Amino acid sequence: MTRQFAPGDQVLLIDAKKRRYLVTLEPGGEFHTHAGVVAHDDLIGQGEGSSFRSSRGATMLAIRPTLAEFVLKMPRGAQVIYPKDLGPLLMLADIFYGARVLESGVGSGALSMTLVRAGAVVSGYELREDFANRATKNVATFLGPEALERYSVACRDVYEGIDETDLDRVVLDLPEPWRVVKHAARALHRGGILVAYTPQITQAVQLREELAGQGFGMVDTLEVLNRGWHIEGQSVRPDHRMVAHTGFLTHARLLS
Repeated sequence: MTRQFAPGDQVLLIDAKKRRYLVTLEPGGEFHTHAGVVAHDDLIGQGEGSSFRSSRGATMLAIRPTLAEFVLKMPRGAQVIYPKDLGPLLMLADIFYGARVLESGVGSGALSMTLVRAGAVVSGYELREDFANRATKNVATFLGPEALERYSVACRDVYEGIDETDLDRVVLDLPEPWRVVKHAARALHRGGILVAYTPQITQAVQLREELAGQGFGMVDTLEVLNRGWHIEGQSVRPDHRMVAHTGFLTHARLLS
């Protein structure tokens, strides 16, 4: 059965040139583009995958955004971790339903909503109040207000310590993650996992040096490269452009 769009839903509008626009439906609202105006009331009550015409006759496809699509289009004040890294990060952290996770450096909430959607109970530490508010709003917008029962953000500095104990996972997106390792060693239970996203390899090197001295083992660092393929009839080749380096993922287990 096709789900119908309702007020408050997130809708991804795609035009003939495959440009994508994220819209939150409101009764009486309008979406304005160079190709004309689309009234929200025309979408409300219609099924996903329907096509609509703007006031200037342009055709637009309306679908519900996936998590990856929402992450790339959502309101943000900080750079987000891209979908190509979010999926592997979930696996490296081995996120499971009910996992108790400390996340620091929540930014705009891309990683937060990925963790919460996977079933984790997430406590976030964020220095900037505007980022904390933005992340909370994005999580509630995409996952629904009920998701906030498993998500909270405190405005505090994780470099100064972690209050939570017996954590399953610690996930970091910070400039100096090595400064958190000693706190994570006390906050995690034995066998718990730490994962850090770092843009520069020198950050990963310094992190690994600290991990080695704080009882962590089974350490690995990797990066994810994403290359698409052009397939059109008999023309088959790798895309000329690819999403190569974005960051390094370092993961480790607390063993002693």
